[in-house]
Amino acid sequence: MEDLVSRLSCRFCGAPLTEIFVDLGSSPLANSYLEPEDLGRAEAFYPLAVYTCGECLLVQLPEAERPEAIFSDYAYFSSFSDSWLRHAEAYAVAMIDRFGFGTGHQVIEIASNDGYLLRWFKDRGVPVLGVEPAGNVAQAAVAAGIPTVVKFFGVATARELVAEGKRADLLVGNNVLAHVPDLNDFVAGLAILLAPAGVLTMEFPHLLRLMAEDQFDTIYHEHYSYFSFATVRRVFAAHGLTLFDVEELPTHGGSLRIYARHEDASKLVGERVADLLAREEAAGLGRLETYRSFGERVRRVKWGLLRFLISSKEEGKSIAGYGAPAKGNTLLNYCGVRTDFLDYTVDRSPHKQGRFLPGTRIPIHGPDRLRETRPDYVLILPWNLKEEIVEQMADVRSWGGRFVVAIPEVRVLE
Repeated sequence: MEDLVSRLSCRFCGAPLTEIFVDLGSSPLANSYLEPEDLGRAEAFYPLAVYTCGECLLVQLPEAERPEAIFSDYAYFSSFSDSWLRHAEAYAVAMIDRFGFGTGHQVIEIASNDGYLLRWFKDRGVPVLGVEPAGNVAQAAVAAGIPTVVKFFGVATARELVAEGKRADLLVGNNVLAHVPDLNDFVAGLAILLAPAGVLTMEFPHLLRLMAEDQFDTIYHEHYSYFSFATVRRVFAAHGLTLFDVEELPTHGGSLRIYARHEDASKLVGERVADLLAREEAAGLGRLETYRSFGERVRRVKWGLLRFLISSKEEGKSIAGYGAPAKGNTLLNYCGVRTDFLDYTVDRSPHKQGRFLPGTRIPIHGPDRLRETRPDYVLILPWNLKEEIVEQMADVRSWGGRFVVAIPEVRVLE
């Protein structure tokens, strides 16, 4: 481990990485779901150790696999979450109301997935363009009438689009900033593609909430960086982009939506910027010592989940999972939970049904499997969607079944 650490450097400022934030052992790629014919073959496991840069305090995961191997064929389709669709529609309405975007403007989304967000702008007559590296997901967007460029985004792609006459009046990126190993190339590309008077918004999980609520399961190999507001502000400023506003959102367990403009086009910076910076400082995010305590708290979450599973099994209870999210794969692999504890899991996405979770090899069925087998407990793996799931699967309680979440601690939902 020492030899590896000595070779690692921060993806933003280049400083040597020597401070471990949390070590989650080894895990397969979180979205590398297995087909039945894969069960007889070995899987690739990669170190899942996260570091804190001692200079800029960027929390980051070294690149274990090329992005092309993770994102070119992707299992996550945004449109299978009703609450996420509502979130996307509300965003489109808010941006049109606040900034007056209309038929004469261009909205471009980076990592546009299956068109879940751009559709709401298109329905209101605003021209849209998606940039999405996963060809299988982009096909779904194109089929829905959303023009989509199948490319990874960075300086080269930004220059190609500008050469074709494309500049973004509104440039959007939801849950993509954490997914780029070459952070400086990505943010520099955003600055190139953003129109001179354009607005850029990015959404990503907030490191403050991740740490405060022990959300370690949101760490996996396709998430290369974990941002505080202070650090992301520094990253964008290095590329001539000023953060002039920020919103705190409930999505993904607590996210930020940052607003940026070109430095020479930025207007008065809003009060929420200074307020959040002050709260992060008060929480200790400006001190390296704060990051050093996270690993011990993560171990305690693991112990609590295993205690619950062992005691439930000793009582003869049956346990199934709900959902097959990437975060669930981190949780189950780190805790060593396989079919000895979790009989199976279910997921609404047909792209996951009939497959198996990576590493743990737990089978994935459709939601009707819960009604067929009537488990005593249903462990909700996408805990950030627990209200939506409990509402959708309310009949679980008709046979006495109970819902459980593991983050930030084991809790049986009433």
